[in-house]
Amino acid sequence: MSDGNSWTDISAPYVRPRPGRSDAWAEEAARRGHVGAQQLREVAEVRPAAEVADALGIPSGETVIVRRRLVLLDELPVELADSYYPAAIARGTPLAEARKIRGGAVTLLSGMGYESHRIQEDVHARPATEEERQILQLDPHEWVLVLARLSMSRDGTPFEYSTMTMVARGRHLRYELSI
Repeated sequence: MSDGNSWTDISAPYVRPRPGRSDAWAEEAARRGHVGAQQLREVAEVRPAAEVADALGIPSGETVIVRRRLVLLDELPVELADSYYPAAIARGTPLAEARKIRGGAVTLLSGMGYESHRIQEDVHARPATEEERQILQLDPHEWVLVLARLSMSRDGTPFEYSTMTMVARGRHLRYELSI
């Protein structure tokens, strides 16, 4: 991370509903003596890229709602987080509004009957784009880690696809499963 210390990320707290609680990132950062925050960069209804459409099972020509956020640690940018929802699920809900959602999107979706039963995550590293370098304040040759997460309901319906583009420096990802 930007402070030079190693940071281990665990996905589980980010996919569980959090009624009445602050967001998982703010709590995680506070446990480590830091301040975690998010800035909402954009909320829009868009035609998704092929990767997003395929993951969500969106037919060609249909739209999704995207929520783009900048994730900060002690006021320094550490991640770009973009979450996509089928418009048929998100349109007319707080997911489509340019404001924060108390308890986060996961809590709202759970209340709408969309609770994560199965999660697929894919992680890869790549050179940062020029835009990512500027926003994340990266050096010219730095790489980023990209985590793509697909959340599906008990019946296998995909309802959220997120990409988290992270500062790679000092980052460690850990996966834990409870069977």
